[in-house]
Amino acid sequence: MRIKAAVLHEMGLKRPYFDSKPIHIEEVQLQPPGPGEILVKIHAAGLCHSDLSVIDGNRPRQMPMVLGHEASGEVMELGIGVKDLAIGDHVVFSFVPICGHCMPCMTARPALCENGVAANNKGELLDGGLRLRDNQQNIIHHHMGVSGFAEYTVVSRQSVVKIERELPFDIAALFGCAVMTGVGAIINTAQLKLGQTVLITGMGGVGFAALLGALAGGAGKIIVADVNKEKLTQALELGADHVVDSKDENALEQVKDLTNGGVDVGLEFAGVIQALEFTYNATARGGRTVTAGLPHPSKMMEFSPMKLVAEERILQGSYLGSCVPARDIPAYIALYQTGRLPVDKLMTHKLKLEEINEGFERLAKGEAIRQIITF
Repeated sequence: MRIKAAVLHEMGLKRPYFDSKPIHIEEVQLQPPGPGEILVKIHAAGLCHSDLSVIDGNRPRQMPMVLGHEASGEVMELGIGVKDLAIGDHVVFSFVPICGHCMPCMTARPALCENGVAANNKGELLDGGLRLRDNQQNIIHHHMGVSGFAEYTVVSRQSVVKIERELPFDIAALFGCAVMTGVGAIINTAQLKLGQTVLITGMGGVGFAALLGALAGGAGKIIVADVNKEKLTQALELGADHVVDSKDENALEQVKDLTNGGVDVGLEFAGVIQALEFTYNATARGGRTVTAGLPHPSKMMEFSPMKLVAEERILQGSYLGSCVPARDIPAYIALYQTGRLPVDKLMTHKLKLEEINEGFERLAKGEAIRQIITF
């Protein structure tokens, strides 16, 4: 079938993106689903920094590629062997397809699925499928097994989680990345305990979701750090207790003064080495620093192993929020439905697919939390 999709042909084009237009809206050919795959009509897709990091070249991927990994939609066709979904079911995408039989999957760590990550790195679906072609039959790669910036997509069954039909698609899309990553980082990876102090550095969609997760999880004091004063104001409005401009020379001292020496849990989502260093240094002795930021693979951080040992610190990465998507997405949706996780407050803009370059420029300038493309 022929569909309209957002295709990236070249990484690293100069900003502003509304001038350079790195993403082209094109008619492409989508092949039908193979065994274990499904055809989904996309209803909503969010613009995320992980997409932006492909556009600007910080996260190299196979080109050309249809971007988009945070999305929701409706099942339209089932491939051979898919028996636990029905046409018309509503789904949220998970950006790591879960094979279920590698060692991480079998030890309840599906975010580290070896086969899913390998497929994502190749720009393929879980079983090696490539279902996108241009009009000359040249291959177009899949982004994170999803390629959600399109009218329709074919994905592995293991890339979606079924949800209730009552949940609006634009809200549902948020759970596929921003909420799963941010809330999962504070609840699953950091293992927040009631009353602990928390620092969140880097306030994009994931950082704000972590703020909501810290509130829902019973954090005792929440401090937010960013260089964008508007986002600091928004953080206070959403429930942060204190905010710190991380450009200030005494920003670290401010955090330590507010917490009698440092926070119990520090979370970094900026994807900048200086932000991770700041968060690590603001974490107390015996505390845990968690990062879900993704700087360029060449960027390195220096720290003192002696301090790590003598102060019994934990420095830990978090991918997919250390989530089990089929378990955690429905749980987080339930929290939203009871009013305890108001993720609808993360949406700042709604766009048409044709406005995607303007949206990514807005994201690069830090002028949005979550922008949602609706179809």
